[in-house]
Amino acid sequence: MIDRISNANIMSMMETLRAHQAQATGSSSSVSETSSTKIEGQSNFFESVKTALDKVNAADTKADALSEAYDRGENVPLTDVVLSMQKSSLAFEATLQVRNKVMKAYEEIMNMPV
Repeated sequence: MIDRISNANIMSMMETLRAHQAQATGSSSSVSETSSTKIEGQSNFFESVKTALDKVNAADTKADALSEAYDRGENVPLTDVVLSMQKSSLAFEATLQVRNKVMKAYEEIMNMPV
């Protein structure tokens, strides 16, 4: 079964990342942010994550559009439909794996003795 990507799933991932960022910055109040480079780096990170998630969402939207066009009987090759669905599924699974690795690394860092 292919899991469908929805905006709610993507927003949930983004909210989880933001919550962990807020928790990390709140718990590390002893670290001073004297340079604006760190803040720019954080926004660049979130922009790159958002761009990657938008690409995954675009692949899913394209797969849905091709599938619906094929169902309506339009002249869309079945191979294109199946290929786009597999690309969408693969992109979502890769995104999920990256998120899981990031979360595991974050938990390991938070559990390190100081």
